[in-house]
Amino acid sequence: MLGFLLWCLLFVLCWPLAILALLLWPLVWLVTLPFRLLGIAVDGAFGLLRALVMLPARVLGGR
Repeated sequence: MLGFLLWCLLFVLCWPLAILALLLWPLVWLVTLPFRLLGIAVDGAFGLLRALVMLPARVLGGR
């Protein structure tokens, strides 16, 4: 909702820039998609590492 309100404000202030942003948004989304997928993969790898490091404490009854 905030993004839409910001776009409406941009449309009022400078409508050609707002239309350009609206047309280029799918291209920007496609360019950033690999970085988001990489972030998900790295987060999963760190989660796995943390689980492996914390496993002995969990087995011995730690929190």
